[in-house]
Amino acid sequence: MIISRKQTDAVLCGCAALLLAFFAPVPVRAQDTTTPSAQTAPDNTAHNKNHAKTADQQPNNPADRDTTQRIRKSIVGDSGLSTYAHNVKIITVNGVVTLKGPVRSAEEKQSVEDKATAVAGAGKVKDQLSIKPESK
Repeated sequence: MIISRKQTDAVLCGCAALLLAFFAPVPVRAQDTTTPSAQTAPDNTAHNKNHAKTADQQPNNPADRDTTQRIRKSIVGDSGLSTYAHNVKIITVNGVVTLKGPVRSAEEKQSVEDKATAVAGAGKVKDQLSIKPESK
């Protein structure tokens, strides 16, 4: 097979373009290494120790695990909810769901409760969510 000079030049140009595209400099952003202030720190472990019912007390029976999983999927699947709402604690004991943790607004609180009620059923959701005030 004989390759013409024109074909060779085309192949070399294509290879050069690929190499440039692959090795082109990409802007890199520095990682934020600042420590979050105590006011915005997401850790609320000390606050949770005051609660009588915690997630580690949830029974390991399949029905309660399934209920918790379905509620969590529903909440996390809603991209309109804040990170706080996505991380609320969901504790299911004998079919009764307890919701704990901060959310951003009354509307978000209602949305999380509605999602839990849709899965667990009316009268089976205990709302212990709190509304986190906006930090300034």
